[in-house]
Amino acid sequence: MDLMVTPDVPSGSEPPSSPQVVEDGGEEDEEELSGGEEADMRSSSGRGSLLTRRGITLRVLLKDGLVEPGDGVLAIHYLGKNFVGDLLNDGKIRWVETGQIFNSPSAWATHCKRLVNPAKKSGCGWASVRYRGQKLVQYKTTWLHKYQPSADMSLVSEEDDDEDEEEGKTAVQAEEKNKNGKPGLNDVMVSRRTDRERIPVRYCTLGTRDAAKDPHTLVELSAFSAINRFQPFNVAVSSNVLLLMDFHCHLTTSEVVGYLGGRWDTNTQLLTVLRAFPCRTRLADRESASAVEEEICQNLFLRGLSLVGWYHSHPRGPALPSLQDIDSQMDHQLKLQGSNNGFQPCLGIICGPYYHGNQGVASTITPFWVVPPPEQRPNDYGIPVAVEVTYVQDNFLTSDVLNEMMLLVDYYRAAPDLVQFNQYWCPDTTMMDKIKGSLSCHAPKDQAYSQILEHVYSQLSGMQ
Repeated sequence: MDLMVTPDVPSGSEPPSSPQVVEDGGEEDEEELSGGEEADMRSSSGRGSLLTRRGITLRVLLKDGLVEPGDGVLAIHYLGKNFVGDLLNDGKIRWVETGQIFNSPSAWATHCKRLVNPAKKSGCGWASVRYRGQKLVQYKTTWLHKYQPSADMSLVSEEDDDEDEEEGKTAVQAEEKNKNGKPGLNDVMVSRRTDRERIPVRYCTLGTRDAAKDPHTLVELSAFSAINRFQPFNVAVSSNVLLLMDFHCHLTTSEVVGYLGGRWDTNTQLLTVLRAFPCRTRLADRESASAVEEEICQNLFLRGLSLVGWYHSHPRGPALPSLQDIDSQMDHQLKLQGSNNGFQPCLGIICGPYYHGNQGVASTITPFWVVPPPEQRPNDYGIPVAVEVTYVQDNFLTSDVLNEMMLLVDYYRAAPDLVQFNQYWCPDTTMMDKIKGSLSCHAPKDQAYSQILEHVYSQLSGMQ
C-alpha cells in the first residue's frame, strides 16, 4: 500500500519573557560592528571608502533602505526544515519560534542548522538567510553595486557554495522522488515554513498557476455550493481520531503529520475515519521515515483498515490549506484513486492548535478536499473546498489510542521544539490548560477518560 504525507517543520511557540541573545555564529560568523564602528568606517570618505565584507551588516542595509524591519520577513530553508525570523530595527534577528535574539545572520543560521544537523560547523548566514524570498547576499551585492561599484564582488559571493550545495541536494532528491512516483512518506514530504502572520487569500484572486507565487500562501476554502457542486461523499469521523490528532499537534511547535485509516463504502458513499496514525519521525531522517511508513502500513492491514486520508498541523497559523497543501492534496486524491479509475475520496485535515485567532482554547480542525480546475483552465490551481463532516462520539478511550499518546510523549520528550506546558498560552491559561481544554472537546461518552488522561498529562508536566 502506498502512503503519503507532508512534513513537519518548525513553527512558532510562545516566546520567553526575556529573550536570549545569541552571539555565537560558528566559525565563519561575521562579527557585528557597533554603530560607532560603522560610523567611523563611513566617515573617513563617505560611501566612497570600501566597506569590508565584515563591515556590510544588516544595520548598513537598514540604514540605506535596502531592507526594512518587519515580522516574519527572514527565513532559512535547510535540509527540508524551515525557520522564520523577525528583522528588528537595530539589525538583530528574533527567531519566531523561541523569541531568541541573534546578532547576525550567521549566528542565527548556525544555530538553526545545528538543530537539524548537529555536525554543522557554520551557518553561511548571508547565503542561507532569505529576506522576503531573496538571499541576503543579493542585497549585499546590490549595496556594493550602488555605493561601491569598484568593489571586488568576491566579498559577497564567497558564501554561496554551501547553500547552493544544500539546495542542489534538495533538487536531486526531488528528481528522484518524481522518478519513483510512489507517494510514500519518504517521497512526498516537502519543505514548509512556519505559519506566522500568513494572511489567507480568496481562491478567485489566484489566477493561473505561477511559479513565482509563494507556495505557502494560504487560501480560503470555498463551499461546494459556491462552485455549483454537491459534496460527492459523506464523511464520519470518530472522536478518538480527533483526540489523538489534536494531542499530537499540541506537543510541538513544529508542523506534524499523520495518516487517517478507515473504510470507504461504495454503496452508501460514506467515508468513515476510524483511526489516526501519527508519524513519529523528522523530515531530515529519511531512514526513519521509511520505517514509520512500513509500521503504519502494517497497522492499517492488521486492523482491516484502508488509508483514507492524512492530517497535518499549522501550529500557530490558520487551519487553511496553502498552495502547497492544495497540490499535495490533489496528488494524494489521484494516487489513492488507484489505477482502476474507481472513485475513492481522500480526506485532508488541517489542525491549528496555537493560532490566537481560534475561538477559546479549542484547536481549529478543518477537513478539506480539492476539486480539479475546469478543463478549459488546466493551469489553474485546484479549488480547496470545505468538507461537511459528522463527528461520532466514541463510547470510551481505547487502549491503542492511549498507547499511541504515550509513544508520542516518549518521542518528543527530549525534542528542542517540545511545547513548554508550564508557560502561558494567554494571561490566565497555561499551555497545559490549553491542551486539556481542547482535548475535552473530543471526549468519549465514558467520563472516566479524564482520569485516564491525567497519567498522560503528568508525563507532559514531568518533561518540562
